[in-house]
Amino acid sequence: MFSFAIVLVHFLALQLRPCAADLCNWTGSGFAAGVDSRIVLQVRLRCTEGSVRWLYPGQALRVVLEPNLSSSLRTTVCIKPSPSFRGASVFVERAGELELLVADGERPQQVFCFRAEGPRRPALYLQASPQSDGHWSRRTMSFRYELLGNRSATPSLGPSGHQASCRPCNDTELLMASCNSDFVLRGHIKSISHSSASQTSSVEVSAVRVYWQRSGVFERRVDPGSPRSASTWHGHIHALLQCHVKPGDGEFLFTGSEHFGEAWLGCAPRYKDFLSVYQTARAARRNSCDFPLD
Repeated sequence: MFSFAIVLVHFLALQLRPCAADLCNWTGSGFAAGVDSRIVLQVRLRCTEGSVRWLYPGQALRVVLEPNLSSSLRTTVCIKPSPSFRGASVFVERAGELELLVADGERPQQVFCFRAEGPRRPALYLQASPQSDGHWSRRTMSFRYELLGNRSATPSLGPSGHQASCRPCNDTELLMASCNSDFVLRGHIKSISHSSASQTSSVEVSAVRVYWQRSGVFERRVDPGSPRSASTWHGHIHALLQCHVKPGDGEFLFTGSEHFGEAWLGCAPRYKDFLSVYQTARAARRNSCDFPLD
């Protein structure tokens, strides 16, 4: 693998060649770069989430992320490499310098995040690894990306890109979470499993009501022998292993964020405790939004 200094000098001497992309995703090959070693393919993506798929990585690829995030000067960018991630390393451009984000052969299960500050749009520089035999390889370098922006629901991020804070939510945070989270549902904990390999816990949830969800993480299911009216919602919510999530009886209000098609736990009070906080805030006209009460 090239050293940071060599990669940077190489980058400054190369020619940028724009290539076609849709608003969110790009798929292309490194054959164009193979014709002229001075060429760097450049892609501009204008969505807050999407994917990049680089076939036969050759030379370099520059990906600029420039969605309309109002006038935000601070953005969190996360990428999740695919299981087929090989053939290139990913660098972050910062003030004319390149910082290594993901090395070729890095664990594909991990999510990598970085803070992009200032007026410049975040940009990724993908450097293809040298070919030992001098021939094109059948390697594919692909990943999904997300820009989190300055949303109030954006968690603090740990090494793998997920929520690092495990403290309980205070009343103000709880009211905001019930309004601004990617998902809000009321239900019970069925089981909890832990993975030391990924340093995460998975909470299996059975919900009697889904107030909203950004995507289809939670699905309606009919239990065998029950009428359609008795169907419930099922899904899994992830949390960091360091948060020591434990099973509990009773009904909870689950809130949180969705990243790369997975639900991540935010505030999760008992439903009766949430009702008390919400009704007190509404009586004082301090509620952040009107929450649907049964």
